[in-house]
Amino acid sequence: MGEDPKTPTDNIEYLLDKIVEAIPAPKQIEGTPQMLITSLDYSNYTGRIAVGRVHRGVLKDGMNITICHRDGTKEKTKIKELHTFEGIGHRRVDQVESGDICAVIGLEKFEIGDTIADFENPEALPPIAVDEPTMSMLFTINDSPFFGKEGKFCTSRQIGDRLKSELEKNLALRVSNVEDATDKWIVSGRGVLHLSVLVETMRREGFELQVGQPQVIYKVIDGVKCEPIEELDINVPQDYSSKMVDMVTRRKGELTGMDSEGDRVNITFDIPSRGIIGLRTNVLTASQGEAIMAHRYKEYQPFKGEIVRRTNGSMVALENGTAFAYSIDKLQDRGKFFIDPGEEVYGGQVVGEHVHDNDLVINVTKAKQLTNVRASGSDDKARIIPKVVMSLEECLEYIKEDEYVEVTPKSMRMRKIVLDHLGRKRSNKE
Repeated sequence: MGEDPKTPTDNIEYLLDKIVEAIPAPKQIEGTPQMLITSLDYSNYTGRIAVGRVHRGVLKDGMNITICHRDGTKEKTKIKELHTFEGIGHRRVDQVESGDICAVIGLEKFEIGDTIADFENPEALPPIAVDEPTMSMLFTINDSPFFGKEGKFCTSRQIGDRLKSELEKNLALRVSNVEDATDKWIVSGRGVLHLSVLVETMRREGFELQVGQPQVIYKVIDGVKCEPIEELDINVPQDYSSKMVDMVTRRKGELTGMDSEGDRVNITFDIPSRGIIGLRTNVLTASQGEAIMAHRYKEYQPFKGEIVRRTNGSMVALENGTAFAYSIDKLQDRGKFFIDPGEEVYGGQVVGEHVHDNDLVINVTKAKQLTNVRASGSDDKARIIPKVVMSLEECLEYIKEDEYVEVTPKSMRMRKIVLDHLGRKRSNKE
């Protein structure tokens, strides 16, 4: 970084100097203390921590204050500790002044948008709004035949406690119990990405769990069924712009703007949240990986009608065992596989995508019968196409209503909710 792009430097001091020059220092406002809580943090030792910028006055360690809640109620309390941020950690200080960003420890009942104010004459600042959840997903314990092989935390108590602790610092998250079940929870958040970040974090911490298909949260406003709409921006080379417009409008998206920048185009749409599920993979495939896609929640609007989701069926393993190259080779014309030869599978696991729209039960654990007789037709070498590898988000977007994603620290598998083939047939008839 430097003044001249032709002579780059080996550090970022130039950028930091420019920030100090260009961005004005915070204004010092005298008077009684006021601080709007704009973020939360959590510590296992001290509990919830309020984070925000001091708007006016001075806050001191051990000071008596009043919390002005967003519903108008006021609560007298005391600051136990004051911290400021240094690097990626905290540093304890005696006092913070107007303009400082700090963390306040020792408060119990507070939410984002509440104001920390003077003990005697509290004055509240205008509260900030927190977006409501737009999507929900079923979380449950892992009950597959591979239960407990790869994770440390597998029980309903451990998963339930982990979800409760996430509520302390994750504001837009909601967790509710499913009726008549102690091992299932409905977790709501702001879109698939918000929920998949939580699942990925839990997976890395050593949890084993299963999650269901993401569902949009509908609302009835003035007697009309409404759904969340998002503003979607796609930046692609001009050659692919028509493909993008076609793809998004099929998912009930409305084109709201189009700007050219050199040989690339910025396209803006309003699209239902459920239309974004599974869209990213298709957009990247259609644009040969050149598309840049971003979306954010906008508002609730009347229901836009049905959207066609994935049309292909699943290829489902018939029984437990090891997948053999011989059987995969013979089944490759039926669809594409999500497993490699030598992988352990179980009955009811989704091992591939069928070329037709119905589910197909296949036996990938069938080995070749060894005889002394050789035949030119049956003794060809197996030619296996590499498996399709999917990320967690792609798995969540891919599964159907009767499927789960089984998530463990080492692997991700898709499976049918009812593993037994005959059991699935019976439930479909019912």
